Amino acid sequence: MPSLNVSLWLDRSAEQFPNRNAVITPGHSSSAPGRKDRPEGHRLTQYVWTFSELKQTADAYAWTMHDCGLRQGDRALVMIRPGFGFVAVSFALLKIGVVPVYIDPGMGLRAMSQCIKEVRPDAFVAIPVAHIFPLLLPAAFRTAHKRIIVGGGALAGLLRGERLAKAAAAHDRPFEPVRVAGTDEAIIAFTSGSTGIPKGVQYTHPMLDALMKTLRDEIGIQQGEVDLPILPVFALFNPALGVTTVMPDMNPSKVATADPTRLVPQIQANRVTTTFGSPTVWRRVADYCLQHGLQLTTIKRILIAGAPVPVELLRDLKKILPGGTVLTPYGATEAIALTSIDLDEILAEADRGAHPDSGVCVGKPFSHGCLHIIPISDEAIDRWDPDLVLPPGRIGEIVARSPVVTHLYVNRPQETARAKIRDGDAVLHRMGDVGYLDEEGRLWFCGRKSHRVVTEHGLLLPVPCEAVFNRHLQVARTALVGLGPAGGKQTPLLVVEPIKDTAMNRKQLTAELLQLGARHEHTRHIKQILFHPRFPVDVRHNAKIQRERLRTWAEGQRRTGRDA
Repeated sequence: MPSLNVSLWLDRSAEQFPNRNAVITPGHSSSAPGRKDRPEGHRLTQYVWTFSELKQTADAYAWTMHDCGLRQGDRALVMIRPGFGFVAVSFALLKIGVVPVYIDPGMGLRAMSQCIKEVRPDAFVAIPVAHIFPLLLPAAFRTAHKRIIVGGGALAGLLRGERLAKAAAAHDRPFEPVRVAGTDEAIIAFTSGSTGIPKGVQYTHPMLDALMKTLRDEIGIQQGEVDLPILPVFALFNPALGVTTVMPDMNPSKVATADPTRLVPQIQANRVTTTFGSPTVWRRVADYCLQHGLQLTTIKRILIAGAPVPVELLRDLKKILPGGTVLTPYGATEAIALTSIDLDEILAEADRGAHPDSGVCVGKPFSHGCLHIIPISDEAIDRWDPDLVLPPGRIGEIVARSPVVTHLYVNRPQETARAKIRDGDAVLHRMGDVGYLDEEGRLWFCGRKSHRVVTEHGLLLPVPCEAVFNRHLQVARTALVGLGPAGGKQTPLLVVEPIKDTAMNRKQLTAELLQLGARHEHTRHIKQILFHPRFPVDVRHNAKIQRERLRTWAEGQRRTGRDA
């Protein structure tokens, strides 16, 4: 069945709200000719573009890249800093039918090279400084014959390739988006690689349309709102909703260093109503607001994802959101936005004294899909069998059926086979997570399947175990790892990151943690503890603990008899 190109989202918003602000960027980060703006009562300077200006720029870029030889079905690797150019280029490519490919540069050269080789891009669309990557990784870029430079400056003049803005100035007529089929690729986004090599996830146009409708109908984001997306790719959904995008004043690859003295004024000046980010960012913002007696009065909702959200953070955010709430949606790159639960329901569970082996409640599935729990297995499952489904309360592997579920990894048939289950024309996604559904149909998350520890005393899961030890006031966070070969009986070990400047010595802290663990059946057999000064975390959210790296480190420590 023919399907409309999702780039029409922008065209429709430009027609309905031509003079509404579409994109706002920090004044120091923009080289494009946007309208300078200084919000009343605020010192910060910004650049502003309307929906009409965004559409005109995307049309001009589309004509330019079409003139460069880009055609429907091509893939274009995009490396542009979050801002107006990122949104305009992405929609220009979608108009042509070219597939934008998004990779986190922070993943490292080796992983980046592997990802680029797998996706085989036909074009490279990037800021001048990023054009060094083809020189560093020539084998990975050998298929990217078309080079397009986004932005100016002295370096741009030295590079070989089409200078996008300069060439686009010659075009001032609309570009009619190409028609696409329902199975056509729309974009490719790579997973964070927090549990292995990053994988390219293929989204079709109907999948993106379903995700946009989820944000509107399930999350409740409406036209006229203002969004501050900490994860830049979410800026691509705002034009569909008639929502203004305020690009956060931060380095998106280093969210742990986000400066609340920059983010909070942006939120206040632009009257931001909705925002998405990891617990790491919102911990910094909450601390800053509480310290200075500030409240974020315009925010209706904060969406937090990327890692389990501590109850203490939710309590602190409640203090600074007099008219808003916090939602903790559950999903993954392969199946964005499957469930959600709000702050009040989470705190009510905490106040009822939920048992620490309960996991983290992430709410009921959205109306467009459903979740199943099946027995934990690392083997591929070719066809869906309803008899696999476990009853409520039984812990197992989480499987999702939804229109937002993606169907494959790019050029990764083995990973696709292990993660996808076919049911006729439908595809279910194995989330790679472990949890259960309660009697009310709510999902409880207990950790990654690959992080489970199988011991002689039974199965141990990260979230329920770590919850016991994280209650200690001298502990910043903990990580459960298994010593010994995977697939056999492992020895559980707890790695502890103490709070900064703790006065308690490690011997005393170890004793108290072991006493905590002894009080609960599922943690009583954890007898070994190591201390680590700062846990390694993922590049994208700076929140997911990289337990594989901690496991390797812990095994080295035990062999040498040392501690961090």
